[in-house]
Amino acid sequence: MSIRTIRTSPTVRVHTPTANSAAAHGISLAPCGNSASAPGDRVVVQLPNWNEFFLIYAALTRLGAVTVPVVSVYREHEVRFIVENCQAIGLVTAGQFRGFDHAAMGACIAAAVPTVSFHVTVRAAGADGGLDLTALLAAAHDVALPPAPSADSPHLILYSSGTESRPKGCLHTWNTAAFLPTQAVPVLGMNRSDVMFVPSPITHTLGLTLGVMAPTIAGAQAHLLDVFSPTAALERIGAYRCTGTASPAPFIRMLLDAYDPAVHDVSRLRFWLTAGAAIPASLVQEAQDRLSGCRVVSAYGSSEIMMATVCRPEDSVDRVATSDGAPVPGVELRIVDVDGKESAPGTDGEIRYRGPGRMLEYWGRPELTAEGQDAEGWWRTGDLGRIDEQGYLRVTGRIKDIIIRGGFNISAREVEEALLQHPAIADVAVVGLPDEAVGERACAVVVARDDTRLTVDDLRRHLVDEHKIAVWKVPERVEYVDEFPRTATGKIQKFALRAKYGNRA
Repeated sequence: MSIRTIRTSPTVRVHTPTANSAAAHGISLAPCGNSASAPGDRVVVQLPNWNEFFLIYAALTRLGAVTVPVVSVYREHEVRFIVENCQAIGLVTAGQFRGFDHAAMGACIAAAVPTVSFHVTVRAAGADGGLDLTALLAAAHDVALPPAPSADSPHLILYSSGTESRPKGCLHTWNTAAFLPTQAVPVLGMNRSDVMFVPSPITHTLGLTLGVMAPTIAGAQAHLLDVFSPTAALERIGAYRCTGTASPAPFIRMLLDAYDPAVHDVSRLRFWLTAGAAIPASLVQEAQDRLSGCRVVSAYGSSEIMMATVCRPEDSVDRVATSDGAPVPGVELRIVDVDGKESAPGTDGEIRYRGPGRMLEYWGRPELTAEGQDAEGWWRTGDLGRIDEQGYLRVTGRIKDIIIRGGFNISAREVEEALLQHPAIADVAVVGLPDEAVGERACAVVVARDDTRLTVDDLRRHLVDEHKIAVWKVPERVEYVDEFPRTATGKIQKFALRAKYGNRA
């Protein structure tokens, strides 16, 4: 596989931060020592979209160690929590990246967490007491590798992106983790001639599975972008003749806003898979109209279950715009009501999953793992949706995104989809805020396109008169923000909005 990045040749250095005994873990940091970890050991890897990640991931996999990828936007609070939670023996970080000293942060964490025996820094030339990658690769190793791990052994711990609370570690084997890319390759028609453009963090589920694992399985190339800007993305898609990409929906919006057909060549781009955040129907149609030859392909999955559904490139624009795809082979889905009874086609309820992509457990949280599964072995996703007569799923929100006002349910996504079609609204999140009289009232938190500031009456006219939405679903409050708090994959952190506005009169 060929890997291209936007940066120059790597330097990797190893730093021993404490007097912790590496021998106690059966490892040595000497150039001719034993392997850096033993089967089952956890190693946290926090890197940007750099090609060194491929090397480190492959090496840890061969040793049978468990890779714990962490997105580069996390800081000490989040990274230390993950290191402690999974009892990592090693930590891999960047040196300096985007003005932040990851090496110094990693050294502090490694010194403070007793289980950590080594800290590797990448592209941190000049750091004291380390070995660079060339020296490590050139050194003579006099020990044999352990037996190759089983595909059913622990392989990855993917931490959820924290839209509601502290992240949970989803433990996967190779077989469960590879289920997503193995399904995506034939669906997207990927082969050795493809060049996958990778703007999503490769240390998160979407970027790792579609940007690292899928191209590897297909024998394709990958072009990594470590600092996203729509202009840089368009330039690289053209320069490297990229044929496909995968990202959350906000990346598509930014790229379309910067796209100039007279300047940018996207002629080879044939698919754009989007997942991780809901994609507005209007955006699917706009992408189809403006990016000739490129099809937006929506999918549904999570760190717990990997890929559950996907639209195919041959599906109609209307199908992609109004669904999140049909179940991939081997996956069963059902929609259940509040009593756990299966719902009729077209009826909203909780999405439950059964299939090969499900994680083994939440790391160190047996009670949460048990709560996540019903008596028949179906996984409770916590997502709401409906399945139509043709078997296509439409995700309609999270259970926590249902606002219950006076006993009536309001789907936040339904209202958001309609509000996004207002010319003065660039983005919107609808959240429920506590109310003594009716339980909850809907609040629309808006990012404006211009200086226009809409009132509740403006929203009512748009929703009721133009979109024929019931008046009791209209938000009763409007707040404006410059930007939303988001996870690394683009999901709006609605819990932060509830906390911010929930106590205001």
